[in-house]
Amino acid sequence: MQILLLEDDVILQEIIEEFLVEQGYEVESFFDGEKALDAIGVHNYDMLLLDVNVPNIDGFEILTYLREIGNTTPAIYITSLDSIDDLKKGFDLGADDYLRKPFELEELNARIEHIARLYRLQEEIEFDGMKFVPKTHQIFKAGNIIEMRQKEAQVLEYFIRNTGKIISCDEIIENVWDDDSTPTHATIRTYIKNLRKMFEKEYFDNIKGEGYSFNIV
Repeated sequence: MQILLLEDDVILQEIIEEFLVEQGYEVESFFDGEKALDAIGVHNYDMLLLDVNVPNIDGFEILTYLREIGNTTPAIYITSLDSIDDLKKGFDLGADDYLRKPFELEELNARIEHIARLYRLQEEIEFDGMKFVPKTHQIFKAGNIIEMRQKEAQVLEYFIRNTGKIISCDEIIENVWDDDSTPTHATIRTYIKNLRKMFEKEYFDNIKGEGYSFNIV
């Protein structure tokens, strides 16, 4: 799991990063809010650990912007701000948790694990000798990584969880897309075409007039 850590206290940042790496996480640390926000725009982090009082762009402003543009990456505030108003503001902005300094590192880890379970951040699906991580949109196969877009991963996950079942385009739309966007059947066929190209084997059977079936031979 990839974590972005925004903390301008040099010593505390090093302590947190070292601890999280020991727990098996990949951590990228920043002292400056503006640089952290730039990194979030480029990389797909699984979780954000945000201090509030940092240079240039504070943690509250970062999360405000991210939620406004539809970025739903889980976020935990780790801050010395301890008033009820600050706590409420953090949650109102879309934070998933709020941890007041000083805190025990094991408590931070427990909160990270709780959110990871809640959002299925570390869930892996194994099929045909491959490991599929839906949240990161990646498939690991014989030392290689297959990267895909978010919707492609969601479509693939739905098929895998319904292996052997005939699934229509309408069923995919109903279960993968939200009410705000409804793709055409042609769009669904394009996603499946793209997924087919990622594998050496043919997993998708086209059932004429009915839909598709995902099968592992």
